[in-house]
Amino acid sequence: MEWTKVKLFTTTEAIEIVSGYIISNGLRGIVIEDAKDFNDFLEDTSVYWDYIDDELMKLTECETSIAFYIPDNIQGREMFGAIKSGIGKLRLDNPDVDMGRLEFEIESVNEQDWSTAWKKYYHPTRIGEKIVVCPCWETCDLKDGDVKVTLDPGMAFGTGTHETTSLCMALIEENLKKGDTVLDIGTGSGILSITSLLLGAKSAVGVDIDELAVKIAHENAELNGVSDKAEFVCGDLTEKISSKFDLICANIVADVIIRLCDSVTNYMHKNTTFIVSGIINDRCDDVLGALQNAGLKITQKKELNDWVAVCCKLENN
Repeated sequence: MEWTKVKLFTTTEAIEIVSGYIISNGLRGIVIEDAKDFNDFLEDTSVYWDYIDDELMKLTECETSIAFYIPDNIQGREMFGAIKSGIGKLRLDNPDVDMGRLEFEIESVNEQDWSTAWKKYYHPTRIGEKIVVCPCWETCDLKDGDVKVTLDPGMAFGTGTHETTSLCMALIEENLKKGDTVLDIGTGSGILSITSLLLGAKSAVGVDIDELAVKIAHENAELNGVSDKAEFVCGDLTEKISSKFDLICANIVADVIIRLCDSVTNYMHKNTTFIVSGIINDRCDDVLGALQNAGLKITQKKELNDWVAVCCKLENN
């Protein structure tokens, strides 16, 4: 398998926050390059160095970065999309921390070129009982009753191949009622909003802090003929949305779900279904605890590989 190296540029002050975010997206191995840390290491008087490689000495003036490796295939592209889609939220959640430029560098590959190179790996995917996600450049065979979701995800997260997305879609299929209103938090490519509409939802609102994601979600809604029922807005949930919804879905990461628990009930009525995904197995208990503390009871739980998705409702329902 071929691998692609990705660097994310940040600051010394933000290393712990940013590296924790990357790890929460399922990556276990990261490499940190930090000039301050290396200079502190060199100034350690307890160790005597008679030779230091020139390449290593370049670290004395390097820009702080966190490097990680992703497979050069559709899963890797999904993983990168998930990380990229939520990176801007780190700045909003940590206003007192200098996060640096938070820009990505894909080693020896232009990001725009890499964003299309993975397409050779992306083929129609069946999810749940009747959902078939089909790239817009492919054709697919459908059975009676199948619901086809046509997608061109671009650089936004959400193709249906990642476990977090497929788990969330399966729970939507099982819990959505025809005529429901849907709120999709962290909409990415718009796949969850669009799937909900194709399954019979009355309307869907997708929210994302990434302007590119919102643009791509609009385009995908048009591809599927549901743009008249879909609304996609860029910005923070609490600033943009005030309504209550029948079904709310959030395919994000554990820490964001935990913070979301403080406000999500404002968008729920007594019968609202709340579906969360993007939970790495190690953080499942933390998320379940936060949901329960917010007055929500767990009604379903699905697992796939190292990922978990849950469905819940208000406790007093």
